[in-house]
Amino acid sequence: MNISYSFKTAIKGLRTNGSRSALTILGIVIGITAIMMVMSLGQGAQNLILGQIQSMGSKVIEIKPGREPKGFSDILQIFSNSLKEKDLIALRKKENLPYAKTVQPLVFGSATAVFENESYNLNIFGVAEGFGKNYDVDVDEGRAIDDEDVKNRADTVVIGSKVKEELFGFSDAIGQKIKIKGRNFRVIGTLAKKGQVSIINFDDVALIPWTTAQQYVFGIKHFQHILVEAESEDLVNKTVEDIKMTLRTSHNITDSSKDDFSIGTQAQAMEQVSTIMNILTLFLTAVAAISLIVGGVGIMNIMLVSVTERTREIGLRKALGATEKDILFQFLLESITLTAVGGIIGIILGTFLSFLTSWAITKFGNMDWAFSFPVQAALLGIGVSALVGLIFGLYPARKASHKSPIEALRYE
Repeated sequence: MNISYSFKTAIKGLRTNGSRSALTILGIVIGITAIMMVMSLGQGAQNLILGQIQSMGSKVIEIKPGREPKGFSDILQIFSNSLKEKDLIALRKKENLPYAKTVQPLVFGSATAVFENESYNLNIFGVAEGFGKNYDVDVDEGRAIDDEDVKNRADTVVIGSKVKEELFGFSDAIGQKIKIKGRNFRVIGTLAKKGQVSIINFDDVALIPWTTAQQYVFGIKHFQHILVEAESEDLVNKTVEDIKMTLRTSHNITDSSKDDFSIGTQAQAMEQVSTIMNILTLFLTAVAAISLIVGGVGIMNIMLVSVTERTREIGLRKALGATEKDILFQFLLESITLTAVGGIIGIILGTFLSFLTSWAITKFGNMDWAFSFPVQAALLGIGVSALVGLIFGLYPARKASHKSPIEALRYE
C-alpha cells in the first residue's frame, strides 16, 4: 500500500468523526499554544530587560552598599549605609581609579511634588553633574544639575516630561517653583521624553543635587549607589579591581570576605538575567507540556474507540490482502495526522495570541516590548506533537493490526 493511499484513507477515517477528532486534538492545541506563548513572551521579556541594561552602557560599573546577599541571613545587607562621602572622594582620585572616566553618586526615593493646585507622585534622584550622560538622557529646556548646585546644596530641580505635563500642562515650567517635602525647588530644566532606561523611568523623575537630597529631602548621609564609568570595555575588569582596593582601604578591610559593598557590571547583570529567564522559560514550558500528555491520552482513547468501531473494516481490508504492516501504518498515520494538525493550529494560535499580548503591553503598558516569533518553539511544537501521536497511537495501531480477519468479519 503506497503512502498517498494510506494518507487519504487516514484523512477519510478522521473526517468520518470530525467533531470527535476536533475535540481530541484540543489538548494538543492548548499545549502547543501555551508553549508558543511562554517562549515568545519569555524571549520578549528577556530582550526588554537586556535592552534596558545595555542602555546604561557596557562600561558602567555599579557599586552598592552592603555585601552581596548569599542567603536569608544576609537579607538585611540591602539596608546597609556603608557608602559615604569619603568613599566618593577616594574613588574620584585619579591615582586610585586611573581608568575611570566618571564617578557618579546616587541617592533616590519617592515623594509628592506640588505646584499650585496640582500634585504628582514622582521618583526623586539626587545626582551630580553629568548624570544624564550615563543614560543618554538630554535636557529639553533649561539646563542640567551642575557642580555649583551640588556644592551649594541648591534647591534646584530638573523634571521629566510626564512631571511637566502633570504639573504645568502646556505652560512654561522653567523658573517656576514646586514644593517637595515642604521645601520649594526652582525648576531649572526639563528632560526630553525618554521613557524607561534600566531601572529609571526618566519621564517620571525629579533630579536634584545629591547634597540637597541627602540633607533636606531624605535625611541620610550615605549613597544607595555609586556609578563608575570606565574609559573602555577592556578596562572594566581592571577598574573593578581598583574599586575594590580603594574601598577596602577606605573601610579598613583586610579580609575580602568582610567586604561591606558589592560591585556589579553590565555584563554580569546581563548574564544573570539571561540565566534566570532561560530557567523560568524552561520551567513554564515544562508545565505547559503537561497538557500534551493529556492530549496524548485523548489521542489513544479516540484511536482505541476507532479500532473497535472499524473492526469489520479491518477484517475486510485484511481479507482483500492488506497486511498487518498496512493496518499498523494506517492507524499510526491517523494518530500522527491528528496531533500534527493540532500542533499547526497551536502554532498559529500561539503566534497570534503572543503578538496580541506584545501589542497590548506596548500600547497600554508603556513598554518597548517587541514581538518575538520563537522558531525553536514552532519546530518543537511540530516535532513533539508528531512524537506524541506516534507514541500514544502505537498501542491502538498494533491492536488493530493484530486482529484476526475472520473474527473481524464476524464482528457485529
